[in-house]
Amino acid sequence: MDLTNEQWDRIEALIPPPRRKPGGPGRPPRDPREVLNGILWVLRTGAPWKDMPDRYPSYQTCHRRFQHWTRQGAFEQILAALAKDLAERGGIDLTEGFVDGTFASAKKGGLPSERPSAAKAPRSWPLQTALVFLSPCTWPALRRTK
Repeated sequence: MDLTNEQWDRIEALIPPPRRKPGGPGRPPRDPREVLNGILWVLRTGAPWKDMPDRYPSYQTCHRRFQHWTRQGAFEQILAALAKDLAERGGIDLTEGFVDGTFASAKKGGLPSERPSAAKAPRSWPLQTALVFLSPCTWPALRRTK
């Protein structure tokens, strides 16, 4: 699920301009919204960067911008703005948290984790967006926002 127009309007000003000299060599930079949607897809699904669908820019571009934005602190601001948007819509309560033990063994030597055999219902957009905040890739950025 890609960003809505309302979400994009809220965070567009937080995204730093791409690093490129005007008139310099190289390709023109990709649209930041497409890149951010690709980054959020990887964080939401937990898939490797190279498995990103073709509808997004190349995984190298998305990963490079993700690293750049994280180093600059912009990604932290983007996540905070998206969390605030989700909270205002009633999709997430930022005061609560949970620990998911689905894939943790019950005891030493326990059986390896297996996928549940029952079919899962489709996930809602609040859950999909919340998964971004639970992704280990976002922990360094979120660690500073207590």
